[in-house]
Amino acid sequence: MLNEKAQTELTKTMSGRDVAQAGALCYRRNENGGVEVLFVGSRRNGRWGIPKGHVERGEASSAAALREAFEEAGVTGVVDKTVFGMFSYRKDTSPNQYHVAVHLLKVSRIADKFPEKDVRKTRWFPLETALREAAQPGLRTLLSRLETVGV
Repeated sequence: MLNEKAQTELTKTMSGRDVAQAGALCYRRNENGGVEVLFVGSRRNGRWGIPKGHVERGEASSAAALREAFEEAGVTGVVDKTVFGMFSYRKDTSPNQYHVAVHLLKVSRIADKFPEKDVRKTRWFPLETALREAAQPGLRTLLSRLETVGV
């Protein structure tokens, strides 16, 4: 029989660990003034989400969000240094829980070449459609807030 401390450690190992990530909610206005959101397809399952990934040691989450947006979707622009919101998710293939600090990124440029161009799909969605297409429920909550902040 395991003591309480050993049981806690075993449970942590079995259930994975918490992983901090940063993400960019990339947006623009279309010719009619409507908000559009850029999604990237997951490499694992093709579901739509925002560019996101790990935060390097000493890197601000806003800088990580900007880096991930370029690596995964080829976009650059003005990133808000303030965290717009957070959501958490689990990957089908990992026991870890991922916690994403999301920053707004107003897209000003889309590159022809970027690191993950050949392995990811990207697509602009009107905000209303993005609300339906987002893979993570927490991301849908953030998208619904986007309507009220007047970007």
